[in-house]
Amino acid sequence: MKIIVVGCGKIGTTIIKGILAEGHDVVVIDNSQSVISEISDVYDVMCVCGGAADCETLDEADVSKADMFIAVTGSDELNMLSCYIAKKMGAKHTVARIRNPEYNDKSLGFMKQQLGLSLAINPEMLAARELFNILKLPSAVNIETFSRRNFEMVEIRLKPDSAIDGLSIADLRKKYPANFLVCVVQRGEDVFIPSGDFVLKSGDRIGVTASATEIHKLLKNLGILQKQAKNVMILGASRTAYYLAKMLIGIGNNVKIIDKELRKCERISRTLPTVHVVAGDGAEQDLLLEEGIASMDAFVALTGMDEENILISFFAASQNVPKVISKVNRREFASLADNMGLECIVSPRKIVADVVLRFSRAIKNSEGSNVETLYKLMDGKAEALEFNVQPDFKYVNISIKDMKLKTDILIAGIIRGRKAIIPSGEDVILAGDKVIVFAAGQSMNDLSDIIG
Repeated sequence: MKIIVVGCGKIGTTIIKGILAEGHDVVVIDNSQSVISEISDVYDVMCVCGGAADCETLDEADVSKADMFIAVTGSDELNMLSCYIAKKMGAKHTVARIRNPEYNDKSLGFMKQQLGLSLAINPEMLAARELFNILKLPSAVNIETFSRRNFEMVEIRLKPDSAIDGLSIADLRKKYPANFLVCVVQRGEDVFIPSGDFVLKSGDRIGVTASATEIHKLLKNLGILQKQAKNVMILGASRTAYYLAKMLIGIGNNVKIIDKELRKCERISRTLPTVHVVAGDGAEQDLLLEEGIASMDAFVALTGMDEENILISFFAASQNVPKVISKVNRREFASLADNMGLECIVSPRKIVADVVLRFSRAIKNSEGSNVETLYKLMDGKAEALEFNVQPDFKYVNISIKDMKLKTDILIAGIIRGRKAIIPSGEDVILAGDKVIVFAAGQSMNDLSDIIG
């Protein structure tokens, strides 16, 4: 497909890298010649220097032939205008980054309809939702949801004293009665789609799929189920902090936000009056101690600097805060923090890239709606996808054991109506089902891609 990306900042660059890996024809637009030069040096893309809403610039990028037009500049209004013009000039699908809480809280649906937007993405709201899910289940280092939250994939880091260190997956399922499936394992730099005889080891990062109820049962049986975080301290009065705090107070949590910029603090206090806001430098350990960091159930670092988030998160961990989460966008910093023991890291860039990749695969597919959910897992080395089963799928009503699946492919779940099924070899896939598939080292656009 031909995809145009407007705006080559942090989010734009991550999207460019992701869609190039999918084999698409990419054109990038930015109004900075130095940014364009840097992008052209690194990526094999056509570059156009000019304004996002300039018709001549869009025409030079051949927007009339674009299958997808993605506007992720720093301005919501410019993104929306650019998408509107691109749509009028012939782009098939338009995607705009819209971050302002006022747009997202009140009039997003109306604007999408009037502007003809195919998709609106808000990195901060998406990150906040992921943080919120983790804070509701602090035992996990990552949670991905499928089929409108009826089915979950929870990532767990096996500690040295883990009860399942040395157990094979087959023995694990026999020992613990919950209905679950270990679907992916990361060990060092290697990622596996494990079979039943795969033996788990301390330090492994494992992905487990099940319904939410069964996940809780498993974590309780393993003795690692932590209580839901009730008292949460957030460092940084960012948009992400606003969205997260709003979600948390909505379920009765106590939230404290610290930021050294008085203007940001005043805005949060005005819009969320039940949140306790402190104007001060959160990098000062004495301030954090004075504000009770040691008594918190969770600490979330959401400043604009990855390095600051990592360092202060380590301090929070040293104060025995049960759950510490850090926003880290740069992949090299995320890997370093993980290796040093900071387990729970959230990246808005990665979340947005997942959303864009899912959408691009959906429109690339001939049916147009097969890929409903897509997540990149384990440092991008594995994927989890949710497919809608179309009536013309060749393997409808055939048992899974009779399907010749490709190597490193696992059917991890079937959603049939409101019922979540952890499949065995005897189960079948029916038209109208939603199927959860995990894959390592390969990309899929259609459910038929799982067949060897």
